[in-house]
Amino acid sequence: MHLKLESELPTGSFKVRGAYYALWRHARERSVSEVVAASTGNHGAAVAWSARELGIAAQVFVPVGANAVKVARIKSLGARLTEVGADIEDARRAAESYASRTGALLLDDATDAYVPVGAGTIGLELIEQVGDFDTVYVPVGDSALIRGVAAAVKAHRPLVRVVGVQAAGAPAYYRSWQSGEVVTTPTAETIADGLATTRPTEANVVAVRELVDEMVLVTEQAMRDAMHLLLTSDDVVAEPAAAASVAALLEAPRAHFGTVVALITGRNVAPELVLSS
Repeated sequence: MHLKLESELPTGSFKVRGAYYALWRHARERSVSEVVAASTGNHGAAVAWSARELGIAAQVFVPVGANAVKVARIKSLGARLTEVGADIEDARRAAESYASRTGALLLDDATDAYVPVGAGTIGLELIEQVGDFDTVYVPVGDSALIRGVAAAVKAHRPLVRVVGVQAAGAPAYYRSWQSGEVVTTPTAETIADGLATTRPTEANVVAVRELVDEMVLVTEQAMRDAMHLLLTSDDVVAEPAAAASVAALLEAPRAHFGTVVALITGRNVAPELVLSS
């Protein structure tokens, strides 16, 4: 098995790939003086870092009580931060309202067309670095990551099996993939804030259905076990969402044969999870 360590990127998560590419493209197409985003943490930090690199002001909305490590990172990168609402949907509505009032660019990683293109560079690197592999496990939150990776990988290796992983307590995309239509959930009860989505978009569901071969759910305990295994066996710090790929392998170790790649998507672990893992 190969681990693809996206946790080594500047903000400690893969999100910077999509955020930087998207903001750079938008800034080439129009004048952008301010960018606004809603996030549980990693996308917000990626937008903040990208905005700083490109000389653009940034405003990030996060739910009240968001991961303290991620909130601190967003602030350290110079973005203005507002905590609002109980979940990502509340934060998203606040970001949309702010962008509508101010004319700021709304960079929504669930719907922006450029974000999965940036995330897709992971797939291109897998082709270059690993060569032949049979299966790739990808954590699924807003779906930009798996859409980008799957599109890039299958363009070069159409027989590679792409497996999406969601938390059992936040199964909106899993259920949507199964049914072929948008299925929302009232809540997302999981320690994996990066997977805590409740409202898939129709276009994303269609894309995931076309590109993804299988979707699986993992338990909270499996993610904790995967975090512990990665830390003790490989000295890799992984937040719960990032460890979901390995958690899927722990729960079904014989599900796939051949060469397997697991994406480790971020290392921004909330302090309380470090203590309890």
